Amino acid sequence: QVQLVESGGGSVQAGGSLRLSCAASGYTSSTYCMGWFRQAPGKGLERIATIYSETTTYADSVKGRFTISQDNAKKILYLQMNSLKPEDTAMYSCAAAEEKWRCQGYWYNYWGQGTQVTVSS
Repeated sequence: QVQLVESGGGSVQAGGSLRLSCAASGYTSSTYCMGWFRQAPGKGLERIATIYSETTTYADSVKGRFTISQDNAKKILYLQMNSLKPEDTAMYSCAAAEEKWRCQGYWYNYWGQGTQVTVSS
C-alpha cells in the first residue's frame, strides 16, 4: 500500500504561482510512475502531468506553465504551477501507478485526497 497526501493548494490571482506537494509513504518502491490530476466543478477528471524515471509528459492545457518533479530521497512529488489562469481552478490530486500501462491513463493504483486550487481573475 502507498499513502499519498497533497498540500500547497490555495487561492491566488491570475498570473500567480503555486507549488503543490504530494508526500508518499508506505511501499513506495512498487511505484512505476506518478501523476497529477485535476477536476474542475462540473467537469471530468483531467490528467495534467506524469513522471516516470526522468520522463515527463503534460497535457496541452498546462504545457509550458506547469512542471512536475520529484525528490526520490524525500518521497515527495511536486507540481510547480506558473502563470495560473482562472480555468486552472480545480481540485488537484496526485496518484501513483505500479505498472507502466497505467501511466498514460487514469487507472492509477493509489490516490491522494486532493488539494483545492482557486485562481481569481
